[in-house]
Amino acid sequence: MGVWQFIQDQVLGMKWLNELMGKGLSLLGLDVGGRIGGSVQFFLYDVLKITVLLCFLIFVISYIQSYFPPERSRRILGRFHGVGANIISALLGTVTPFCSCSSIPLFIGFTSAGLPLGVTFSFLISSPMVDLGSLILLMSIFGAKVALVYVAVGLVIAVAGGTLIEKLHMEPYVEEFIRSASIVDIESPGLTKRERLQFAREQVVSTFRKVFPYILAGVGIGAVIHNWIPENIIAAVLGGSNPFGVILAALVGVPMYADIFGTIPVAEALLYKGAQLGTILSFMMAVTTLSLPSMIMLRKAVRPKLLALFTGICTTGIIIVGYLFNVFQFLLI
Repeated sequence: MGVWQFIQDQVLGMKWLNELMGKGLSLLGLDVGGRIGGSVQFFLYDVLKITVLLCFLIFVISYIQSYFPPERSRRILGRFHGVGANIISALLGTVTPFCSCSSIPLFIGFTSAGLPLGVTFSFLISSPMVDLGSLILLMSIFGAKVALVYVAVGLVIAVAGGTLIEKLHMEPYVEEFIRSASIVDIESPGLTKRERLQFAREQVVSTFRKVFPYILAGVGIGAVIHNWIPENIIAAVLGGSNPFGVILAALVGVPMYADIFGTIPVAEALLYKGAQLGTILSFMMAVTTLSLPSMIMLRKAVRPKLLALFTGICTTGIIIVGYLFNVFQFLLI
């Protein structure tokens, strides 16, 4: 086993934990090869694995994020123009909140501060879809190639979507209270290393409390799919035999609310059961980027025409990416 394969399987994937969990449950009398025992093993293993990775990732990303408060982020974005600004904005989204609802207040703040609308939308698309946490977790399940390509295409959607909104001059469709907000330039105080560590610890506790119910729900759904739903049903609905599987997965994902940590267990179980990779990733992108609660929050900031354009751009991009992943799945897995 190569070094990278060891890292992927035993460090990120924690397969040792799955084996340990199976042995422990067997000693307790559960048949881990059966449906009930297998479901219990899947549930406990995925909850523990995702919780450990989640807390570690939140701590690291929050520490990095402490160097990019909103005021500093706004100044950084303000130095760039054109597509370059969209690219920087999309990249900045990778070190900010984990879900779309958390990203919207920052989007409103950036827009109120006078940043170009397309730039702020690139941030809004990128932030929940391609954060650093998703990269690590995707590596733990799908491997490095899938994770890196997922992040790359997510950034492309963010940059392309923001650029299109910029070219269409949609500024009149931002609510008046945001367009007329005065720019307040507040100098952020410098933080000591101890304060940054404290901030990171607080973010771990706060984010974990918000995210953990979705982890439990996602892993629970994943356990049911993994051990109770026949493969032929999953393959018929989300496999290669259904040309509309990607569209169905994207449309089903839109009204749901979860983050990347809640959707990955479901994706893992679907892949195991024979669903196509692109179809699964379309579902994940739709859930994390276009959840119904986030659309309701965004409607407070933008008018229906701009909201519909944003939703249409993201949905179209997600569907196109899904079909491309399905076509080239043989190169990635």
